[in-house]
Amino acid sequence: MTKENQAVQLVVEGKLADNERLKRESNFLRGTIEQDLKDPVTGGFTADNFQLIRFHGMYQQDDRDIRAERTKQKLEPLHNVMLRARMPGGIITPKQWLAIDEFATDHTMYGSIRLTTRQTFQFHGVLKPNIKLMHQTLNKIGIDSIATAGDVNRNVLCTTNPVESALHQEAYEWAKKISEHLLPKTRAYAEIWLDGEKVEGGDEEPILGSNYLPRKFKTTVVIPPQNDVDVHANDLNFVAIAENGKLIGFNVLVGGGLAMTHGDKSTYPRKADDFGFIPLEHTLDVAAAVVTTQRDWGNRVNRKNAKTKYTLDRVGSDVFRAEVEQRAGVKFAPSKPYEFTSRGDNIGWVKGIDDKYHLTLFIENGRLLDYPGKPLKTGVAEIAKVHQGDFRMTANQNLIIAGVPETQKEQIEAIAKLHGLMDGATSEQRKNSMACVAFPTCPLAMAEAERYLPGLVTDVEGLLVKHQVPDEHIILRVTGCPNGCGRAMLAEVGLVGKGPGKYNMHLGGNIGGTRVPKMYKENMTEQAIIEELDSLIGKWVAERNENEAFGDFVIRAGIIKEVKVSKRDFHD
Repeated sequence: MTKENQAVQLVVEGKLADNERLKRESNFLRGTIEQDLKDPVTGGFTADNFQLIRFHGMYQQDDRDIRAERTKQKLEPLHNVMLRARMPGGIITPKQWLAIDEFATDHTMYGSIRLTTRQTFQFHGVLKPNIKLMHQTLNKIGIDSIATAGDVNRNVLCTTNPVESALHQEAYEWAKKISEHLLPKTRAYAEIWLDGEKVEGGDEEPILGSNYLPRKFKTTVVIPPQNDVDVHANDLNFVAIAENGKLIGFNVLVGGGLAMTHGDKSTYPRKADDFGFIPLEHTLDVAAAVVTTQRDWGNRVNRKNAKTKYTLDRVGSDVFRAEVEQRAGVKFAPSKPYEFTSRGDNIGWVKGIDDKYHLTLFIENGRLLDYPGKPLKTGVAEIAKVHQGDFRMTANQNLIIAGVPETQKEQIEAIAKLHGLMDGATSEQRKNSMACVAFPTCPLAMAEAERYLPGLVTDVEGLLVKHQVPDEHIILRVTGCPNGCGRAMLAEVGLVGKGPGKYNMHLGGNIGGTRVPKMYKENMTEQAIIEELDSLIGKWVAERNENEAFGDFVIRAGIIKEVKVSKRDFHD
């Protein structure tokens, strides 16, 4: 390490956060989960186990719609768990789909399958007696939920571009390899949930270490020009670079992330930094080097500043990059040029390079459930019974029926239309809007996001009609709290929940997802949001340059300042 760098505080000194204690004492993530499972007195998990089950892919939740009533009856909250599966690249087979469909119907409180903003599915409302059955059901079909929550590398995303690109298969294979490489090696998951044998000798975590990571860590593989996975929302991104249609390596982007805390100016959303290009053969070494550097240097004292983005800002991007080079034994080459032009999914049919067809279904809020006149969940199950290809869950909460031969195209379309999965009436605005789960099931939510979004989009559609641009759209995202699961901090209009029916409005993101929006107004009611959007859309339509997107217009017109460097600009 050079003399100039010695002054940089690489490791934060101080009293460690309590999460560090519970990870250290957990015996490689076992804790007393097994004993807790057998306790019939409560439907929940006790103190440390409440946190530890996250490392096994679950969050303890309760339904807040009924919380007050249960308190009145002197009952504990109706504790249940949400499980998030590990599905690198979001690919799932029809056989697997039918198994998860059956489990959701028979063993969850809500009966739904939830497609997430991180390209996987969630079960909501699984009661304690069914938790083991859930893991064993998934294991039988080759799915697990290892490391989809907690202070570890989360589900690895991959652009779902449905074989329009020859690169897709290669990129997907790398997403799988990265996921496996960075996975916790402890036997705790198999022992607790799958009744695996206890193995003699100690566990080893060569990459994650016995205390795992200081905070969650998210990784993607992305194929330009599509930025459907929103690279700047993630700690580590591999941007696929091709020559003559062949994958030759990746540009590596490090240190993105959108979470922040209301009222704490030391927290902010941040774009990822471009470290440079690496050939394919170095991919896993570089992935491990970034993770271990963050493991060793990330802030274990203050969890609010523990993400990779804050480590980069504290030690300096160049210092972090040099350490990664040293650990991986690789020098980054200058980045190869690429461009992001869109983030949305191409709803409807598209023909792939393999002469097969791919149907992207728009699933509002990613919730697959049978609604009156729209039995969406049954419809996907019926498709799964005849489909010969695979399904792909997108980072925009939609579902691709991939690899359909021409002979089957008509049959699958007929099933989709019969069950309300293709109604042809979805506006561009609705396709480009997104929300997190929020009320009633997320314990962190301060405001409704998912239940608010459909009505909000209808109102915004009305404003676009009023201002005579019905076919245009604004990237609109709503998130129930500042953690940002709805990725509002990369939207042209991003709403962040403050309390029931109250949101902070951020403006100024762009179409490609490479700019963070800045707070425009705080604590707005739903009515005030519509009034404000009415005025802003009117200005945009009247004063914009040709083809100028809303997010670009509000910056050029001086309505909001551009965020160039988050640490400096986001809160000023």
